[in-house]
Amino acid sequence: MTTQRQHGQVKEITSLANPIIKDMKSLSLKKNRDRDGVFMAEGLKLIIDALDLGWTIRTLLFSKAGLGNPLIEKTAARTKAAGGLIIEANQKVMESVTRRDNPQMVVGVFEQRWRDMSSFNAKGEDVYVALDRIRDPGNLGTIIRTADAVGAKGLILVGDTTDPYSLETVRATMGSIFALPLFKMSADEFLKWRTGFHGQIIGTHLKGSVDYRTIDYKKGPIILFMGNEQQGLPDNLADSCDQLARIPQAGRADSLNLAVATGVMLYEIRRHNLTLDPREARS
Repeated sequence: MTTQRQHGQVKEITSLANPIIKDMKSLSLKKNRDRDGVFMAEGLKLIIDALDLGWTIRTLLFSKAGLGNPLIEKTAARTKAAGGLIIEANQKVMESVTRRDNPQMVVGVFEQRWRDMSSFNAKGEDVYVALDRIRDPGNLGTIIRTADAVGAKGLILVGDTTDPYSLETVRATMGSIFALPLFKMSADEFLKWRTGFHGQIIGTHLKGSVDYRTIDYKKGPIILFMGNEQQGLPDNLADSCDQLARIPQAGRADSLNLAVATGVMLYEIRRHNLTLDPREARS
C-alpha cells in the first residue's frame, strides 16, 4: 500500500476518510491488488491458518468488539512481531472495508504468493488442476477449496482468468487459498511447457469419447485440465491432453457447473487415495 505507516503499533481508526482505510478499500480493484502485490482475507481462523503457513501479513484490522479476545490478541502480537500494522476499528469501518453489513471481526492484508513454473515438481501420484480462462470468482474459489480438500498439489491458471486474490474468490476458498500453490501462464506458454511434462494431462470435453470412470488415474502425476465456463477447452488446448474425458448425464441439463464438474473429476482421480481414516490417508 502507498500510505506511510508505523509498523508494529496498534492504531485506532474511526474515520472512513483515513488514508489507511482508503488503501484497504481500494484493494477491491484488481489493479490496486496487483500494484501493491497484496490481498485481503476475512476471519480469525483464516488469518491464523495463514500465519501458521508462513504467509506475510501487512495489516491486521480488528473490530473493537474483539478487544479482550485472547485469540485476537495473540494474532495481533504475531502481526506485531512480523512488523505488520495493527488497526482497531469501529463497526462502521469494518463494514466499509469488507462491504458487508455483518462483517467478520478480523481482516488481514497479506502479500500475494505466486509460484514460478520452474519450481513445479510433480511426481508419483500428484494431482494438479489447470483452468483455462476461468471467469467466475465463486467457481474459482470453490475449485481451490475442492482441490485442497482432495489433496491436490497446486493450481495452474491459464490465459486471462479471474483473480484468485479477489475478495469474492478468497471468501469462496474458505482459507484454502493459503494452502494451495498457484501458478499462472498464457496458453502458448502452457503448450510450450507441456512438452516437458512427463505425466498425464486429462481434459474434460463434450467431444470426449472416454467415460471419466474408465481412466486409469494411478498412472501419475496428473494434471486435470478444465475449460472456460462458456466455451470449454479450445481445440489447441484439448489437443494437448493425453485423454479427453466426459461425465455422463441423464437429465435435461446440457452441462454441469464448472466447479461441480471439477469436483466430480477430482474425487474420481483421487478416489484410490482417499479414506475416512486420516491415519490411512495417502498423499
